[in-house]
Amino acid sequence: MFDPVFIVSLLVLGVVSGVLAGLLGIGGGMLLVPFLTFLMVSQGVPVEHVVHSSIATSLAIIMFTSISSMRAHHKAGAVRWDIVKFLTPGILIGGFIGSKVVSYLPTKELAFVFGAFVIFSAYQMYADKKPKPSRTLPGKAGLAAVGGVIGAASAIVGAGGGFLSVPFMVWSNINLRNAVATSAALGFPIAVFSSAAYVINGQHLQGMPAGSLGYVYLPAVACVAAMSVLFAPYGAKLAHTLPVKKIKRIFALLLAFIAMSMIYKAVTGF
Repeated sequence: MFDPVFIVSLLVLGVVSGVLAGLLGIGGGMLLVPFLTFLMVSQGVPVEHVVHSSIATSLAIIMFTSISSMRAHHKAGAVRWDIVKFLTPGILIGGFIGSKVVSYLPTKELAFVFGAFVIFSAYQMYADKKPKPSRTLPGKAGLAAVGGVIGAASAIVGAGGGFLSVPFMVWSNINLRNAVATSAALGFPIAVFSSAAYVINGQHLQGMPAGSLGYVYLPAVACVAAMSVLFAPYGAKLAHTLPVKKIKRIFALLLAFIAMSMIYKAVTGF
């Protein structure tokens, strides 16, 4: 029997992550993983698997959120499909490698890795450094290599890739709104391939609660995805009307706080 507080918490998390996915093109994973980690311990997910399960569950949620966000951005004509086409092959290969690597990391070390990535992401968002006017995207091979890095990192930390792809595209002088929209489209192949790998790699697990499919905790996917899919289009709409740079700075501070909280939990024990 699920705790009503647990269900309500997941639904609220879905609303917030959906809006942020559409607004910032981040897939919501940076927010989902730490909160899922705290919530799923209470549902009987073993401590030694809770961070892995949170990452896998986050990626499964992003499958649905990214479709909703991508459609909204595509209707606005903001997705750079030429970039998506050349980044995706590297993303798929990197996602497979990252999901294999993370299965060998203990929970505490994985929490530290996640925290470090989130703090880096927060810094990138807050700094908002201006690229050189002459800088452009690399060629096809370069984009494939960048895609590999994004895919591997996303699989390791359970994010849609926006924490790397958005700064990379802005660094390459892609308009911020186009970068956010394109990142939303990239979240889908990242999430599909990486979450499938977590299901396969988690078939051997013992002691996972009912409703688990490998590392993926399906009840959390259902609750969060139901709300994130509904609210991602609102975030995408806001991305074309609100001062996104200011919002990114506020969100960067939130990310840093979340990352430090998760690292603290890893040190003191979940």
